[in-house]
Amino acid sequence: MGVAVHRKLTVRDLRAANRARVLRALYFDQPRSRQEIAGVTGLSQASVSTVVGELISDGVVVEAGQVDSDGGRPRVLLRVNPAFAAVVGVDVGETHVLVEVFDLTLQRLAEATFPMEPDVHSVDDVARRVLEGLDRCLADSGVGDVLGVGIGVPGQVEHGLVYAQTVGWHGVALERMLKDGTDLPLFLDNGANTLGQAEVWFGAGRGTGDAVVALIGSGVGASVIAGGALYRGSSGGAGEWGHTTIALDGRPCRCGAHGCLEAYIGASAVVDRYRAVKSDVPAEQEAALAALVADGSREARNVLAETARYTGVGIGNLINLFNPSQVIVGGWAGLLLGPRILDDVRAEAARHALHRPFEQASITLCELGPESVALGAATLPVAEFLAAGGVRRRAPIGVI
Repeated sequence: MGVAVHRKLTVRDLRAANRARVLRALYFDQPRSRQEIAGVTGLSQASVSTVVGELISDGVVVEAGQVDSDGGRPRVLLRVNPAFAAVVGVDVGETHVLVEVFDLTLQRLAEATFPMEPDVHSVDDVARRVLEGLDRCLADSGVGDVLGVGIGVPGQVEHGLVYAQTVGWHGVALERMLKDGTDLPLFLDNGANTLGQAEVWFGAGRGTGDAVVALIGSGVGASVIAGGALYRGSSGGAGEWGHTTIALDGRPCRCGAHGCLEAYIGASAVVDRYRAVKSDVPAEQEAALAALVADGSREARNVLAETARYTGVGIGNLINLFNPSQVIVGGWAGLLLGPRILDDVRAEAARHALHRPFEQASITLCELGPESVALGAATLPVAEFLAAGGVRRRAPIGVI
């Protein structure tokens, strides 16, 4: 039996850890003074001053004015330097490819959108559009220094390969294809996970330790936050909420199974039910759902009620499985339908969830809007940068 070897921490290790603690404390609540940083990190004033001095010298942190203190000298406020480097977020959605460039504090600088036909996903076309959008956005924004490119995809990512059964991808080498067109570090993850990280960092789930962020678009997925960390499963495939079965021998799903939740609450399923009872429904899915929400007819109300029922059942299952403090509903279809059906969704979830876990869980809408998958993807290189204490290091291939 092998013996575990514990490496002794060096001064360099401790310094890197201190830099990471200071930088994270500043990034998520800025501007702050050195005294405030010491209070939230538990580091000594001397350690904070040393770390802050290094971060300022490296250009990662800048001064942001002063604030009066109680009888003493004014305190200097600090903030992360937004111009230190840019990051890119990409949403490989099921109806579009969206590329956005952000500064280091995730303020949008440029964007490009490429429409795609639902369910038609040539990996060559996707790679070409991502690279074209990257070139266009970097030129439009004028940035020259990029930490990395985060990419949210409709499927599981494992060792740089993408497994997205609903769009016909099985072990697609998207990362390698993109590396043929860019030298920038790439970070790939499931789109529901990037949406979840965006909401936990900046949106409705900020400060939440246990939450589920449910993405409802053309596809349906979930990001599970447990103990403040994303739960991925054994190979990164956790969160396929849309392919949990809610009806034995039910409606056919794109994945090849029957009775999946996605076959009842995914955008195409909802639009198909609307078209079955109403003529002149717009051809494009987003326009069709917008028309459904605006339609006050009895037929439209019935379609919305059925959608709320299935969504509530699905959310009740999430509550029973994960006991979250929040279930946050997002995705472009979820945000279109949510204001009309959320009360009915809550009522249906209450009928299917155990009483005590339901009482402890709020069911709300995402705050960041339908483009938050790309924003969340941009957090991937930022998270790596923060964990490294503001020291740039290239991510291993296929590792988040």
